Amino acid sequence: MTGQSAEIDWKDGVPVARRFDDPYFSLQDGLAETRHVFLSGNDLPARFGKDFQIGELGFGTGLNFLVTWAAWEAAGRPGRLTFTSFEAYPLTKAAMASALKPFNQITPFAERLLAGWQAGQRACELAPGLTLDVVIGDARTSVPLWQGRADAWYLDGFSPAKNPELWEPALMRGVAAHTKGAGTAATYSAAGHVRRALEGAGFTVTRTQGFGRKRHMTQARLSNAE
Repeated sequence: MTGQSAEIDWKDGVPVARRFDDPYFSLQDGLAETRHVFLSGNDLPARFGKDFQIGELGFGTGLNFLVTWAAWEAAGRPGRLTFTSFEAYPLTKAAMASALKPFNQITPFAERLLAGWQAGQRACELAPGLTLDVVIGDARTSVPLWQGRADAWYLDGFSPAKNPELWEPALMRGVAAHTKGAGTAATYSAAGHVRRALEGAGFTVTRTQGFGRKRHMTQARLSNAE
């Protein structure tokens, strides 16, 4: 069953998913990890400046979204930003607030997200030109049914060894089918089977420098550019 609230433990202030025995973000510096892996990994914010769609596997604490929101506002480029995330086990408002509390650089954005989250809002316009849509349920079902196509994907499921469902080839093909021509994807994982699944889905894959103690991460670009 999916859609029930996540069960978590805490390690040094970082939430750890009990179901997957894996932290939601780096114990070293979650904010810096997001900037390195997902923003830089998708060449953001340089690509902002038009209507832009981001897709994400694993909303988690909302940290990736909040860091992206802050970068989008700081860039001050024209165009709308739409952020669609697929999450099977959403955090409660209290757990999310505790996880985000250390990141004072994004506190104003987190407060607006948390207010909507407490009210049960999963699809809303949080700022002029910025839309968030968190799709609750199994991504293996919801991604193929999605009507959108992303310019960039954040592949942020838990470790492939512990959460293999979010990395299987069929889902990567679904991601590719919902990616615009020459669209990109990035993930902290450099596992061989993850890279092969992306390649099999039609992405050109590059292994690049990882964040912190992780030696490598993966960047991908859809090969069949429009």
